[in-house]
Amino acid sequence: VITGASSGIGASLAWKFAERNKNLILIARRKNLLEDLKKEIAVHHSNLDIITIDFDLTSIDKIHELYSKISNYHIESLINNAGFGLYWHVKDQSLTTIEDMINLNIGALTLLSTLYVQDYHDIENSQLINISSAGGYTIVPLATIYCATKFYVNAFTEGLAMELKENNSKLKVKVLAPAVTKTNF
Repeated sequence: VITGASSGIGASLAWKFAERNKNLILIARRKNLLEDLKKEIAVHHSNLDIITIDFDLTSIDKIHELYSKISNYHIESLINNAGFGLYWHVKDQSLTTIEDMINLNIGALTLLSTLYVQDYHDIENSQLINISSAGGYTIVPLATIYCATKFYVNAFTEGLAMELKENNSKLKVKVLAPAVTKTNF
């Protein structure tokens, strides 16, 4: 399962998992891009089952509904990749946009991670990968709120990994924190 799979890092991850012969559940809000990605991957990997779900993860009140849809499948890897940021002065940012960023970058990631951990903590070869940012280890001027959300992702994921390791969980939890990456973001 890859969230934010319609472009950028999410789409690249979909290709990498397809190359490893893994079935895919791709989630993003842009249905047309998801369907295009599904068709492109299917041309090269026709043996794979590829499911697309168009879903706006800023609607955190519906995360349980989304997870219920995907919980019918065995999920070897859950990759929380969906996210966005703003490069602007905090005083000039829309509160609605800030709320969406917090809901997506923190809320959806935390809820999906928690639901997955509850179901897969004792399942061999399962993994949770939360995509963060190098910005989560520093402060970038004009990206204060974005960096703060990624600080959370890093702290949450690293803490969760320690907690699970301490409890001898079979589930592996990882954070990926790329630096500036050429994407639509």
